[in-house]
Amino acid sequence: MATTRIDLRDSDPVPFRGSRPSTRVEPAPIRWLRRWGFRWLHLVDAVFLYTAMVGITLARFGTDWPTYPRNYYFVGFAIATGIHLIVLYFGGAYDRELRLGLRPWLPRIAKLTFLAVLLDAAAALLTERYLMPRGNLVILLVVATLGLTANRWVSRRMRSRRYGPARALLVGTPDDLGLARAHLAEADQSAIVVGERPNAHDLAAAVDATDASDVLLLGHRMVDDIYPEPLGMLEERTIGVLQRVGPQEALLGLQAVRQIGGVPFVPLRTHALPPSRTRFKRACELVILILTAPIWIPLLALTALYVRIAAGKGIFFRQARVGQGGVPFQMTKFRTMHHPEAGEQIDGELAGTQHPRIIPSCRWLRTTRLDELPQLWHVVRGTMSLVGPRPEVPDLTAQFEQLVPGYGRRHEIPPGITGLAQVQGRYHTDPSYKLGHDIQYLVNWSPVLDLEILGLTAWVILTRRV
Repeated sequence: MATTRIDLRDSDPVPFRGSRPSTRVEPAPIRWLRRWGFRWLHLVDAVFLYTAMVGITLARFGTDWPTYPRNYYFVGFAIATGIHLIVLYFGGAYDRELRLGLRPWLPRIAKLTFLAVLLDAAAALLTERYLMPRGNLVILLVVATLGLTANRWVSRRMRSRRYGPARALLVGTPDDLGLARAHLAEADQSAIVVGERPNAHDLAAAVDATDASDVLLLGHRMVDDIYPEPLGMLEERTIGVLQRVGPQEALLGLQAVRQIGGVPFVPLRTHALPPSRTRFKRACELVILILTAPIWIPLLALTALYVRIAAGKGIFFRQARVGQGGVPFQMTKFRTMHHPEAGEQIDGELAGTQHPRIIPSCRWLRTTRLDELPQLWHVVRGTMSLVGPRPEVPDLTAQFEQLVPGYGRRHEIPPGITGLAQVQGRYHTDPSYKLGHDIQYLVNWSPVLDLEILGLTAWVILTRRV
């Protein structure tokens, strides 16, 4: 099939060189930093923020700074810069952008900067150490919002000049292709159409043949043809894949809709949580563990002592479960059942509250979920989360992946001690319904949602609703 190429700009396009994997070898420290989400924009923002704080103080007070010596304020400016960078990082300000359907940065940066300024003020009140003169905070809110937004505008312009316009591969019926081509030619001057296909089969080969930077799925029911592959491979290569939003999808109340040439699209990705939010979730859970350590550490020790007295030697029970990315791990609980007889097979066994091997004096540990306490160590190590999809045994996971399309998506994050499916469903809720709860949790994750689920978990335990 010949490649259709329609130039939507008045000038000749600059060849795009970013769709194929880069062969440039970066130094090991830079590669390590990039794995943790580092971008040069971090450094640019840090220099700008620190310089802005110094400049605002000089503009207000000249060289005669009030109350404290300059070194005091220099340290305060560094702390405030760190606070702003952390808020920007966890707020997604450094996540990699798609080439098409770019959203305006100003509203997002304004919200994040406002939050960072509030944290600056809170840090000053809690530590009684003012990071900067108080009046500077109001000025910083305006200056930082405009400056950080400008940094991102410049970053976009530099990427556009380096790689040229976005190169779109259209996928759909002839009618859909014609309509989308007309809209793009009329409304979008920053992209070129490099190919058209009637369906999503052999999509990866088509992307290679056209050197496309973005794929626009114009028809319906194409997601099944590309998920999980080649969508995962295209995502690793930073190639955007977007699905056109029709009347049926609009009924779902989608919130991540982008406008491309006046046509609504929603970006598709294999991971419901972007890296910044995954790391933020991890940070929130570590904070919760630290704050509640005076409660759960003694409770863990007392429960361990009780199990040792009631159940004898071997207080822990370990069982293979499926963790993040589908990788098995050994999940630990307090042992509440008699040791199996010689030759008795227990791999893959999921016991309810009435199993004959349950030790009577330990039954209450299961109903109160205290037998799950050792999993807090998994959370500390990062193998599990406080809240997330519950881990299943490998055999059941393999069955569910065959029966329930998309079941593997629940393995995007570390499994949880509790989850939305556990507080909304029941023990015997069908796996496909539990998957719906798990995906809903991933898409709508927030620290508030985690706290809500933890509270509901306590209620479920108290009411014995399992």
